[in-house]
Amino acid sequence: MKLDFNNLYTHFVLITSQRELMIPEKSRDRIEKYITGIVSKYGSKLYAIYANPEHVHMLISRSPTHSEEELASIIAKSSEKFINENRLAPGLFSWQQSGAAFSVSKSGVDWVYKYIRNQGEHHKHESFAQEYDHYLKVYKQ
Repeated sequence: MKLDFNNLYTHFVLITSQRELMIPEKSRDRIEKYITGIVSKYGSKLYAIYANPEHVHMLISRSPTHSEEELASIIAKSSEKFINENRLAPGLFSWQQSGAAFSVSKSGVDWVYKYIRNQGEHHKHESFAQEYDHYLKVYKQ
């Protein structure tokens, strides 16, 4: 069945292999712009993105033609290739084989948007390991 309207907000987290600090600040903007293009190419809209040294947060309104897993795999495979071809990371770059996708209600979009855009400041006070453990506890309930 064709869906004429969808409202499928998802908060994605992609993690570098071994949680290594592989995304340098000087490459962050270029990587974020590339991922934004991938998301758009696959019929979805990226509302917020922040590439931290060992993980990336994205708030996406995704097309119903791709599942969360499919879209995350497309983004990971394509961005991994782009990062390596353009030598945007120190050494060979790869993502972990697993990440996370959290559904976001329409009423939660603004909060998640601000949370993602504030990642630079946020991680001055909380490590990625603490942040990720918190998310898993909250969403597994």
